[in-house]
Amino acid sequence: MNNFILAQAARILFPCLLVLSVIVLYRGHNLPGGGFIGGLLAATAFILVGIGHDMAHARRVLRVDPVVIMAWGLGLAVISGVPALLQGAPFFTGLWLPTFSLPLLGDIHLGTPLIFDVGVFLTVIGFTLHTTFSLAELGHIEEGGDV
Repeated sequence: MNNFILAQAARILFPCLLVLSVIVLYRGHNLPGGGFIGGLLAATAFILVGIGHDMAHARRVLRVDPVVIMAWGLGLAVISGVPALLQGAPFFTGLWLPTFSLPLLGDIHLGTPLIFDVGVFLTVIGFTLHTTFSLAELGHIEEGGDV
Protein backbone atom coordinates (compact mmCIF):
# COMPACT_ATOMS: atom_id res chain seq x y z
CA MET A 1 0.00 0.00 0.00
CA ASN A 2 1.33 3.41 -0.93
CA ASN A 3 -0.32 6.37 0.78
CA PHE A 4 1.09 9.67 -0.49
CA ILE A 5 0.07 11.85 2.46
CA LEU A 6 1.24 9.35 5.06
CA ALA A 7 4.49 8.78 3.15
CA GLN A 8 5.21 12.51 3.19
CA ALA A 9 4.33 12.77 6.88
CA ALA A 10 6.60 9.80 7.61
CA ARG A 11 9.44 11.54 5.79
CA ILE A 12 9.13 14.46 8.22
CA LEU A 13 8.27 12.50 11.37
CA PHE A 14 10.86 9.73 10.95
CA PRO A 15 13.91 11.71 12.11
CA CYS A 16 11.87 13.47 14.79
CA LEU A 17 10.72 10.16 16.27
CA LEU A 18 14.27 8.77 16.21
CA VAL A 19 15.67 11.82 18.01
CA LEU A 20 12.83 11.71 20.53
CA SER A 21 13.50 8.00 21.14
CA VAL A 22 17.15 8.72 22.00
CA ILE A 23 16.12 11.59 24.30
CA VAL A 24 13.63 9.33 26.09
CA LEU A 25 16.29 6.59 26.30
CA TYR A 26 18.85 8.88 27.93
CA ARG A 27 16.41 10.78 30.12
CA GLY A 28 14.92 7.59 31.49
CA HIS A 29 18.08 5.54 31.98
CA ASN A 30 17.85 5.98 35.74
CA LEU A 31 14.07 6.29 35.80
CA PRO A 32 11.45 3.72 34.81
CA GLY A 33 10.87 3.03 31.15
CA GLY A 34 13.74 4.75 29.34
CA GLY A 35 14.97 1.92 27.13
CA PHE A 36 11.58 0.30 26.61
CA ILE A 37 9.62 3.42 25.68
CA GLY A 38 12.53 4.77 23.61
CA GLY A 39 12.69 1.47 21.71
CA LEU A 40 8.96 1.60 21.00
CA LEU A 41 9.29 5.16 19.68
CA ALA A 42 12.17 4.17 17.38
CA ALA A 43 10.26 1.13 16.10
CA THR A 44 7.21 3.34 15.52
CA ALA A 45 9.29 5.53 13.22
CA PHE A 46 10.06 2.54 10.98
CA ILE A 47 6.50 1.22 11.16
CA LEU A 48 5.21 4.65 10.07
CA VAL A 49 7.50 4.46 7.02
CA GLY A 50 6.17 0.95 6.35
CA ILE A 51 2.56 2.06 6.50
CA GLY A 52 3.21 5.06 4.28
CA HIS A 53 5.08 3.05 1.64
CA ASP A 54 5.24 -0.67 2.34
CA MET A 55 7.04 -2.86 4.84
CA ALA A 56 9.67 -3.85 2.28
CA HIS A 57 10.63 -0.16 2.03
CA ALA A 58 10.78 0.06 5.84
CA ARG A 59 13.12 -2.98 5.87
CA ARG A 60 15.37 -1.24 3.35
CA VAL A 61 15.42 1.92 5.47
CA LEU A 62 16.32 -0.16 8.55
CA ARG A 63 19.24 -1.81 6.65
CA VAL A 64 19.79 -4.43 9.39
CA ASP A 65 17.80 -7.56 10.13
CA PRO A 66 15.66 -6.94 13.25
CA VAL A 67 16.79 -10.29 14.72
CA VAL A 68 20.40 -9.05 14.61
CA ILE A 69 19.36 -5.86 16.42
CA MET A 70 17.55 -7.94 19.01
CA ALA A 71 20.59 -10.18 19.52
CA TRP A 72 22.91 -7.21 19.99
CA GLY A 73 20.49 -5.72 22.49
CA LEU A 74 20.26 -8.90 24.54
CA GLY A 75 24.03 -9.28 24.50
CA LEU A 76 24.58 -5.68 25.58
CA ALA A 77 22.04 -6.00 28.40
CA VAL A 78 23.78 -9.10 29.76
CA ILE A 79 27.26 -7.61 29.36
CA SER A 80 26.19 -4.59 31.43
CA GLY A 81 26.15 -6.82 34.50
CA VAL A 82 29.71 -8.06 34.12
CA PRO A 83 31.59 -4.99 35.49
CA ALA A 84 29.87 -5.41 38.85
CA LEU A 85 30.97 -9.06 39.01
CA LEU A 86 34.54 -8.04 38.24
CA GLN A 87 34.46 -5.69 41.24
CA GLY A 88 33.02 -8.34 43.54
CA ALA A 89 29.51 -6.89 43.64
CA PRO A 90 26.32 -8.80 42.75
CA PHE A 91 25.43 -9.18 39.06
CA PHE A 92 23.63 -6.09 37.65
CA THR A 93 24.73 -3.80 40.48
CA GLY A 94 24.82 -0.31 38.99
CA LEU A 95 28.26 1.24 38.64
CA TRP A 96 28.61 4.91 37.74
CA LEU A 97 31.37 7.04 36.27
CA PRO A 98 31.93 10.45 37.87
CA THR A 99 29.25 12.95 36.79
CA PHE A 100 30.37 15.71 34.47
CA SER A 101 28.63 18.67 32.83
CA LEU A 102 28.38 19.70 29.21
CA PRO A 103 27.08 23.03 27.90
CA LEU A 104 23.41 22.85 26.84
CA LEU A 105 23.09 19.27 28.15
CA GLY A 106 23.76 19.78 31.85
CA ASP A 107 24.93 16.97 34.12
CA ILE A 108 25.84 13.76 32.33
CA HIS A 109 25.42 10.45 34.21
CA LEU A 110 27.10 7.45 32.59
CA GLY A 111 27.17 3.94 34.00
CA THR A 112 26.12 0.33 33.62
CA PRO A 113 22.38 1.11 33.97
CA LEU A 114 22.64 3.20 30.79
CA ILE A 115 24.35 0.29 28.99
CA PHE A 116 21.56 -2.01 30.17
CA ASP A 117 18.92 0.45 28.93
CA VAL A 118 20.61 0.68 25.52
CA GLY A 119 20.40 -3.13 25.39
CA VAL A 120 16.69 -2.99 26.24
CA PHE A 121 16.27 -0.21 23.63
CA LEU A 122 17.82 -2.36 20.88
CA THR A 123 15.96 -5.51 21.97
CA VAL A 124 12.59 -3.73 21.87
CA ILE A 125 13.33 -2.25 18.43
CA GLY A 126 14.37 -5.63 17.06
CA PHE A 127 11.45 -7.55 18.55
CA THR A 128 8.82 -4.98 17.55
CA LEU A 129 10.06 -4.67 13.98
CA HIS A 130 10.56 -8.42 13.54
CA THR A 131 7.00 -9.03 14.71
CA THR A 132 5.57 -6.24 12.55
CA PHE A 133 7.44 -7.30 9.42
CA SER A 134 6.47 -10.95 9.95
CA LEU A 135 2.79 -10.07 10.38
CA ALA A 136 2.90 -7.83 7.30
CA GLU A 137 4.41 -10.66 5.22
CA LEU A 138 1.82 -13.10 6.55
CA GLY A 139 -0.98 -10.71 5.62
CA HIS A 140 0.55 -10.21 2.18
CA ILE A 141 0.70 -13.98 1.58
CA GLU A 142 -2.91 -14.50 2.70
CA GLU A 143 -4.07 -11.75 0.32
CA GLY A 144 -2.54 -13.71 -2.54
CA GLY A 145 0.36 -11.35 -3.17
CA ASP A 146 3.92 -12.37 -4.00
CA VAL A 147 6.52 -12.28 -1.28
